[in-house]
Amino acid sequence: MCEEKQESASAEGRRYLSVEIGGTKQQIAVGTASGQILERRCAKLGDQTTAAGILAWIKATVDDICSGADFSGIGVGFGGPIDPVSGRIICSLQVEGWKNFSLRGWFEDTFHLPTVVLNDTVTGGVAEWKLGAGMGCRRLFYTNIGTGIGGGLYDRGGYGASSLGYTWLPDWRSTEPGTGTRLEFLCAGPWIESRLRQPGYVPADSVLAGRSAPLTCSDLAEGGRTGDPFCMAELDRVASSFAMGLTNVLALAAPDRLVVGGGVAKMGEVFFSRLRRFTSEFAFVGTISNYQLLPSALMDDAVLAGALLLSGDPALARDGTAWHQSI
Repeated sequence: MCEEKQESASAEGRRYLSVEIGGTKQQIAVGTASGQILERRCAKLGDQTTAAGILAWIKATVDDICSGADFSGIGVGFGGPIDPVSGRIICSLQVEGWKNFSLRGWFEDTFHLPTVVLNDTVTGGVAEWKLGAGMGCRRLFYTNIGTGIGGGLYDRGGYGASSLGYTWLPDWRSTEPGTGTRLEFLCAGPWIESRLRQPGYVPADSVLAGRSAPLTCSDLAEGGRTGDPFCMAELDRVASSFAMGLTNVLALAAPDRLVVGGGVAKMGEVFFSRLRRFTSEFAFVGTISNYQLLPSALMDDAVLAGALLLSGDPALARDGTAWHQSI
């Protein structure tokens, strides 16, 4: 578990709690309605994490934070499909025990505070839209590449979730012609790392070969920066697949800005230079000069900051549920 505190003389007024419930990492923060994070707790609870284990950690952590303090509300970003109107989880694609669980009801019954619950990517995108790399654009598409791949579309008419990771693309892993697969299975962090750890996948002449520790996305990026042929080819494969997903978004929704966050985005320019090149190559001619592709400005802070904004602004929270109800 890690703990971070930031003191600020300007951080006055009402305090809110924000919670990020992920497939890998859990975070809780104290902050303001403007999205400023004042205190943070985070934990990685292990591969065998269940919904019950996450809820127990949240309860213990919030009880500790709230001791002697007064809060005005809670914002939650959940890593999976959720009904934003009812606050009920549809399912989790990574963690057991969440199916059909009333998450908003649990928070309000447990902590007796008004609670806003949205998908984590949508929540993070709200922060990028209002505070980060999406500020000032006409229409934003935000996506994160982490344990899974989500998406959110934002404009003056509201915002809502899209399931980018569950769009279908050609499967370059298969030897069978015409095989398709989900974008998430090619580009999400656990799937990239699973391939790297598969016996025989990394060639013997690669700088990654023979390492004793399990290989990670960070190792792949490091190898790409050194010019290792295997790492560069694997980065090309991941970036080209993700670019196909983004160009589908460009063709269908015409955003003028694409913002990418999540753990895989932390590979940095060795990934983004490829992603920009392939997106430009695949994009419809009518969209080529009409968009920007940027990394997240907020990264690990995005979901927490977005949840603070939503908990402190009921009208902003309603924009997301109204969009959901209109489709």
